[in-house]
Amino acid sequence: MPLADIPLQTLAGQPTSLAEFAGKAVLLVNVASKCGLTPQYTGLEELQKHYAERGFTVLGVPCNQFGGQEPGSAEEIQTFCAVNYGVSFPLLAKIEVNGDGRHPLYQELTGLADGSGEAGDVQWNFEKFLISPAGTAVGRFRPRTTPDDAELVAAIEAQLPA
Repeated sequence: MPLADIPLQTLAGQPTSLAEFAGKAVLLVNVASKCGLTPQYTGLEELQKHYAERGFTVLGVPCNQFGGQEPGSAEEIQTFCAVNYGVSFPLLAKIEVNGDGRHPLYQELTGLADGSGEAGDVQWNFEKFLISPAGTAVGRFRPRTTPDDAELVAAIEAQLPA
């Protein structure tokens, strides 16, 4: 199934899909508020601010599957992101990225190999998938790859439509 056709929900509970971002490069990141990697929100917001006018967005996907590190309600997640990190990029409703309850979006994405040639389950919070303006997954970056990593930034820049 094309990624753009997979039904999603915004953090506010409204229906959406990746079709809303057609023509943009998207960095899709499973996020969590109580993780050692949570400070990556700062770098993700910097990417958003730096590249938004060039046809790019970060898209945060809250997930509570790794150590229960995203236990909050939608409102608590939104407040945490806004107050602590000034997050301006969109956030989706909390979903599962691994296991029997894996969301269809991640059923598709986890088939993509990372730079080492490994596909499969999401390893932890803050794993990143780069989606081209045409709507295809073109890059996978593991959780410890920071938003300012040169390889990640180069991959984003290569996908910018403008």
